[in-house]
Amino acid sequence: MGGIFQPAGRVSAIDVSEILQIGAQAKAMRAEGRPVITLGAGEPDFDTPAHIKQAAKDAMDRGETKYTPLAGSPALLEAVQRKFERDNGIAYAREEVFSAAGAKQIIFNAFMACLNAGDEVLVPAPYWTSYLDMIAICGGVARVLP
Repeated sequence: MGGIFQPAGRVSAIDVSEILQIGAQAKAMRAEGRPVITLGAGEPDFDTPAHIKQAAKDAMDRGETKYTPLAGSPALLEAVQRKFERDNGIAYAREEVFSAAGAKQIIFNAFMACLNAGDEVLVPAPYWTSYLDMIAICGGVARVLP
């Protein structure tokens, strides 16, 4: 690889995420001493609860540090099934449950798997700002529904 890295054409028209811009603006305002509540990145304004941190430490101590199956570990998938049954009264079959790093990753993967150049995607507003870019990267055309 010689020279300076050049992004692929499909991403060269995509600007910096509006969410990242909002976060940077909030950080600058805080540095000025202004009180700011940021609703941009979806980060909680509290620390991870102690029992969750401990569970992560315990899992690492047990050697659970390797890749899991793509859909998630069997224990996680069973916990998701139990959660929906207990809290929502919905029973899902095992093959209907999977996990991912987040909803945006799942949606992006679905767009990559399903969209062909020019396919239209209906996006109800309000929407997460990165959805339009994700659709464009995958060759789709976003149609925003107010």
